Amino acid sequence: MGHSLQRDSAAFDALRESIDGQWIEEALQATGTATIRRRRLPAEQVIWLVLGMALFRDRRIHELVSWLGLALPGRRAAVAPSAVAQARARVGEEPLRWLFERCAAKWASESADRTRWRGLALYGVDGTTVRVPDSPENRVRFGVGDGARGRGAYPLVRIVTLMVLRSHLLAAARFGPYGVDERRYASELWPLLPDHALVLVDRNFLAAGTLIPIVRTGRNRHWLTRANKRSKWRVLRRLGRGDDLVEMDVHPEARKQDPSLPERWVMRAIRYGRRGFPPQTLLTSLVDSSKYPSAEVVALYHERWELELGYDEVKTDLLERAETIRSKRPAGVAQELWGLALAYNLVRLEMARVAEDLDLPPTRISFVLSLRRIRHEWMMDVHSSPGAIPGHLKQLREDLTAYVLPPRRTERSYPRAVKLKMSSYPRKRVRPLRAKWVLK
Repeated sequence: MGHSLQRDSAAFDALRESIDGQWIEEALQATGTATIRRRRLPAEQVIWLVLGMALFRDRRIHELVSWLGLALPGRRAAVAPSAVAQARARVGEEPLRWLFERCAAKWASESADRTRWRGLALYGVDGTTVRVPDSPENRVRFGVGDGARGRGAYPLVRIVTLMVLRSHLLAAARFGPYGVDERRYASELWPLLPDHALVLVDRNFLAAGTLIPIVRTGRNRHWLTRANKRSKWRVLRRLGRGDDLVEMDVHPEARKQDPSLPERWVMRAIRYGRRGFPPQTLLTSLVDSSKYPSAEVVALYHERWELELGYDEVKTDLLERAETIRSKRPAGVAQELWGLALAYNLVRLEMARVAEDLDLPPTRISFVLSLRRIRHEWMMDVHSSPGAIPGHLKQLREDLTAYVLPPRRTERSYPRAVKLKMSSYPRKRVRPLRAKWVLK
């Protein structure tokens, strides 16, 4: 299988440099989806097809098979759209999930080690949503958004990811129905947070049952968030100007759900202000003020927005602001989302390698320009001989060095505002189908 994969999809040698071909075989074997007989579109080629779907939104799925040279050679007839759909259904989501998690575990961990802050690997966790096609199956599985009267235009998938903040590489992801709270999905990510790490979260995650286990179940694992208006605490000791060691009561309902939680919760509160903005308070488990200075903690918290920027890169650039992803059935949606996450990591991995060669932070490389250049290079590789591809890849990385962004201007401020107001037309509703005419 390995030799066939190398022969039949030479156009993806650039990708294979990062994804070990053996991992694909292991993914298929581990999930019971390896191709036994030689089909027109083998299972291992479906993996690359799903990646192609993520990278080339303007191409129809069955066209990608021939355009990327994924079908077995020696047959003149093109692969029919129905055969492509059947091949995707046979493979399912599990091999893509297995492959994403295998690659993410290696790439994200290595990236986080290179960008530590005071010995801690920096991660962020947050949620977002993605629209999926408005099919009956997707509505039942995922639910709809909170539109007028509780009805939304499209079914929505809720996604929560664990991201390396300084490289944007995804370390893990969970997704499912929109109606499930993002903290439920996040609870499956906490065990994947490595030791000697700090995770930044927004104030929606400020709950004892959510944050205490992060510290309790690992070695030197910490969290950092912002206080909300309902937060109340008692000052135990002053650590410095605007810097206190505080104690917060754990809500009885939280202790009822998890009896192992303590009655009181010790943390650090850091107050700070910025001209033109109301004062804010950060809460964190980093209680050692000498080891973790308050000024650095305040500056560090604003790196949480790297997660939002990462989501924007996926939605605006990879998905090209499309209303929805492609799949009309839940199994296809899951397969496509795992492929999308893997494709995003592949682009980010190339950017991280270039940044390392230039001794720059990965966030100083333009994602938009890098994505365009990588897409172009892969299109060129489709028509290249396998021997020419290493040279193309070398040229690709040299070209990416020209996409260095200037340092960020942290003093800039943009108040939240809507640039385009909603249309005055009524929202389109989903209604039961009714016949327009009745034949008598």
